This record gives sequence, structure tokens and C-alpha cells, in this order.
Amino acid sequence: MRKLELKFTNEDGKVVTFSLENPIEPVDPSAVNAAMDTIINENAFTSTGGDLVEKHSARIVENTVEEIDIEI
Repeated sequence: MRKLELKFTNEDGKVVTFSLENPIEPVDPSAVNAAMDTIINENAFTSTGGDLVEKHSARIVENTVEEIDIEI
């Protein structure tokens, strides 16, 4: 499963991550950038370390799971 991770820095200087499953692909970097700006400007989310104050990074993360047959 692929996820879009949006990473922000909060008032305490710590990185806060929001994950969105199954992002629209290909990912449009300018749309991601604009969405992150909106989240900050509208103070849409907060964290235990305070408000989100700046963008840190964004990335696509993919997990691959492979089952292994074992005897029970």
C-alpha cells in the first residue's frame, strides 16, 4: 500500500507526520505544496507540541508485505 506522508514542523521544533492512504498518482508536487500551505495558513491541525508552523517534507511511502507459510 502506498501512502503520502506530509511532514510539518511544530512550535516545539518537532516533526509531525500526517499520512494519507492511496494518494492520487502521479503525485502533483505543486498540489501537495499548496495543500500543505493551506493546512498551515488555516491552522487546520495542531499537535502536542503546538501549532504547525512550517513545511518539513513530503514523500510517498510503500509497504510490501509477504506472507510466509509456517507449520502450526
